[in-house]
Amino acid sequence: MPRQGAIVAVLAIAGLASSFMFTLVVPIQSKLPELLDASREDTAWVVTATLLAAAVFTPIAGRLGDMYGKRRIVLVLLGLLIVGSIVAALSTDIVGVIVGRALQGAVTGVVPLGISIMRDVLHENRVDAAIALMSATLGVGGAVGMPVSALITETSDWHVLFWMSAGLGAIVLVLVVLIVPPSVLRTPGRFDLVGAIGLAIGLTGVLLAVSRGNTWGWTSAATLACGLGGILVLLVWGWFELRIADPLLDLRVAARPAVLLTNLASVAIGFSLFASNVSYPQMLELPEAVGGFGLTLLQASLIVMPAGLVMMVLSPFSGRLARTVGPRLLLVLGSIALILAYGFSLVWASEVWHLLVANLLIGVGIGFGYAGMPMLIMRSVPPTETGASNGLNALFRSLGTSTAAALIGAVLAAFSLERDGVAVPTPAAFQMSFALGLGAAVIALAVALCIPQRRDPHEARPSLP
Repeated sequence: MPRQGAIVAVLAIAGLASSFMFTLVVPIQSKLPELLDASREDTAWVVTATLLAAAVFTPIAGRLGDMYGKRRIVLVLLGLLIVGSIVAALSTDIVGVIVGRALQGAVTGVVPLGISIMRDVLHENRVDAAIALMSATLGVGGAVGMPVSALITETSDWHVLFWMSAGLGAIVLVLVVLIVPPSVLRTPGRFDLVGAIGLAIGLTGVLLAVSRGNTWGWTSAATLACGLGGILVLLVWGWFELRIADPLLDLRVAARPAVLLTNLASVAIGFSLFASNVSYPQMLELPEAVGGFGLTLLQASLIVMPAGLVMMVLSPFSGRLARTVGPRLLLVLGSIALILAYGFSLVWASEVWHLLVANLLIGVGIGFGYAGMPMLIMRSVPPTETGASNGLNALFRSLGTSTAAALIGAVLAAFSLERDGVAVPTPAAFQMSFALGLGAAVIALAVALCIPQRRDPHEARPSLP
């Protein structure tokens, strides 16, 4: 077997590549209508398609990994990333770019699958630190990738972004083939195709309503049809899943207090993270004449980037802390750090260094919070359920980030003034955004404190030499 350090490193690189896809097009997002000769409403699907695909593919990929081999599904997802990147790189119209971005979103499932692989193949003493590192990649990839994307956009044609992501995907795929061993643990039974289709339809409806509500109108027929229809489909899906022998997701396991509360905390943590991703860069890039700091996208990215580096630095400490006092404390500490970050921003946000300090606290909060959540999940589910359960946890994080993107976007639009024909968010808009991020962090803390600390007797972690 390859050295365990090499396995961890390769899976972490795969996680970085996965999270990078969410910030890949940020530098060109405002220019997409011009680049693709399409309306701003249509080009918004370049981002929405990635979020939808990530939410839908992740829990399904987790179940497929449990049944047919986690490494095998990781390779499939990396293959979709490569294909999607090539499709987008060769496209000159919006349809091809949207299709490519949707395929890129599927690679998000690599992170929960990688965490499950670590549990299967690593020595017991290395698992917690490795999981913390893998979880950190969810923030690091985006934070570090944004300035890279900005630099490429400023010096090259936008298609280079997608050729770069295709090359990155190919490198990671080869490394996984060479370094990561197959996990021999399998879940018997048949794949629940009906359940997968029902989950995909329900989630798509709900997430469309959340992500497009600002554009369509929150009380419009399209928003209500998608939202209410999606909820109805998910209710029927849940009823169906409880009545079949081999469900896509074992909802009885998902209803265990430790699992359910961790997933609910994940929504709040995901919201708190994305609230900063939306508000801080906009504030940094707004012209000084309208209350911003007048930074370029590259400069703003460099202010945001240290948060991701903090997550990476904290990962080994998170692993040791989890082994000594349990992962619930990580989630508690992460929530407190997020509360401090937004509380700081509500009082001090008049200098660039104020936002830098707040982002560093965000890094601490997400570093601890994202490390603690999968550890809590895997201490509460059977080994045969780790892929699907981690995928479900990632789905709840996606619900939080999607909700934050919609709600913070709505706040910034509602509290704005028109200057030179352009709607510009006011200081009150950013204060409201910080308050919402603070509220989400407080909810995460309250839920985290309710998570039971007792280890579940069903857990059976392998002990390898």
